[in-house]
Amino acid sequence: MSTTTPHLTSAGPDGQLDELLRDGGLRSVLQPIVDLDSDSLVGYEALSRGHEGSPLEQPAALFAAARAAGRTSELDWACRATALRTALEEGPYPPLTLFVNVEPDAMGTPCPPAFRDVLERARADLSVVVEVTERALVARPAEVIADVDWFRDLGWGIALDDIGATRHSLALMPFLRPDVLKLDLNLVHAWPAEWIARIVNAVRAEAERTGAAVIAEGIEGEQHTGAAVAMGARYGQGWRFGHPQPPPLPALAALSELGDRTAAIDPSGLTPVEVIERNRELRVTSKENLLAISHHLENEAKALGETAVLLGTFQTSDHFTPDTGRRYEEIAQSAALVAAFGAGMGVEPAPGVRGAALADNDDLLGEWVVAVVSPHLVGMLAARDLGDGGRDRNRRFEFAVTYDRDDVLAAATTLLTRVAADPERRDSPHLDSG
Repeated sequence: MSTTTPHLTSAGPDGQLDELLRDGGLRSVLQPIVDLDSDSLVGYEALSRGHEGSPLEQPAALFAAARAAGRTSELDWACRATALRTALEEGPYPPLTLFVNVEPDAMGTPCPPAFRDVLERARADLSVVVEVTERALVARPAEVIADVDWFRDLGWGIALDDIGATRHSLALMPFLRPDVLKLDLNLVHAWPAEWIARIVNAVRAEAERTGAAVIAEGIEGEQHTGAAVAMGARYGQGWRFGHPQPPPLPALAALSELGDRTAAIDPSGLTPVEVIERNRELRVTSKENLLAISHHLENEAKALGETAVLLGTFQTSDHFTPDTGRRYEEIAQSAALVAAFGAGMGVEPAPGVRGAALADNDDLLGEWVVAVVSPHLVGMLAARDLGDGGRDRNRRFEFAVTYDRDDVLAAATTLLTRVAADPERRDSPHLDSG
């Protein structure tokens, strides 16, 4: 236990936060992650703390003060830099992996100049995995996808955290293609329970498809370890293996390492139709003949419920008719994310539906796309307008319908990067695993 004298100040939260950021008073405590088969150490998760004994010591209070002051990004980058600096100066030691959390509200913000040096040192000397949440991707899809690409360019891995913590935990998993899947501690503590089986099966399927490592959080005793193994976890984190503690920590060599990094899906700046036509021939038919396919895919999303993402392009907002709006509104009541794209599209063209307006020169204006993505099913209608005049339903499109997972995910990702942040959705700071 630390014998540090508690740092107390008479300043309010704003003053204490300013002092922390100005004087570098943030700390990182580290919690071990182990191989459940051998109990060997494979890494640590870095968790942020303010001055010991102060009102801002715990992360919930710390980030609440930053959010109230409009300084979330500043604090988050300071926490990241502190975690990296701690690992570089005091351990953990390669080949151990350092897990670092990213606050959703800070997604899309560039690295401040003051932290670039430690970032470059970490890039050269550390094995790092960045933890993001599904809630972050729902709230800020464009920023999260851009940041994930940036982290991968640094050679760092991506972990999807808190799987099972919310009813939409599985829906955005396919878009991130994470290297690590972290099961929320509530799953371990509630096992066995029938409702967990659906989550576990989806995680198993994703891990088998991509080679992602599975970590169970919240392991406090032997019973939890058994539950984690039954759920498909190879690795574990929790009080059984150690509470979060400040360095220095023992320089233990890992007997096993986390799995290979998964390959990111790269749509290479193409439109959805351009992605799909790389691997299949487009055929030609009328809009009227494609409407049934479009409606079928929408019904698939409705049936999938909370594990579904539905993305639809309409060329112009005029094609997002009142009937279409009612269908999309109904799907949005249960689905994780429903979005509509088109020229003149409002930010919420129907209740619960995220709107994305397209610029006059956007290549997507010539495409009609309906994409459904979930852990268990993907499907897409990708069609390109051939520019016919006359009756709307007689207009011809060249099209393809596919259920190929990689192609659908790559094409759908090009749409997701156009969805603006939702200011009403916020994530909470990362708390310690039990």
